[in-house]
Amino acid sequence: MLDGTSARLRRSPFDDAGPARAGELPDGPAVRVSIVPPEARFKLRIREEDLDRVPPLSGLRLAIPINSYVQDGARCTLRLGPNEWLLLAPESEGERTAREVAGALGGTFHSLVDISHRHAALAVAGPEAASVLNAGCPLDLGARAFPTGRATRTLLGKAEIILMRTGDGPDYRLELGRSFAGYVRAFLAEAARGAG
Repeated sequence: MLDGTSARLRRSPFDDAGPARAGELPDGPAVRVSIVPPEARFKLRIREEDLDRVPPLSGLRLAIPINSYVQDGARCTLRLGPNEWLLLAPESEGERTAREVAGALGGTFHSLVDISHRHAALAVAGPEAASVLNAGCPLDLGARAFPTGRATRTLLGKAEIILMRTGDGPDYRLELGRSFAGYVRAFLAEAARGAG
């Protein structure tokens, strides 16, 4: 049985920001914002020169360009820097994923930290998705500058996020700290109203 803290962390942090305070998540033909179900998330740090010695990992590829991601089945790998990755897996596979990664890295110097409890995610899609995000994100989110498969750390208003372009719709995914959930929800609701 979950204690009160564990149960609270498993709930979506977006549920804690009531509609009166934060606004409803936009859901219309121009832009749709939806809560991504809970997932297992790991921050991996490993030296770039050690990548050649890492054996293949089921559903996770580390040797990808910086500021990109690859989806392989239910698992996803984001490379955020020369020696920094964010690994995503179904919540039910969290412990197994951690064991597999730690086992594959063996004697290779690395850091693998479970950050599932501190992150949440939103999906933003629709013809006006880029306009809504650009209300608070300084990046050029057009298809040429930020094509499908890109991922980077950036800002949305005052919140640090990791932004992924997941489709040509355009479709995006925002990874953010749980403490910013209410703020980001309110920001997106207001930006969507401004975009019509």
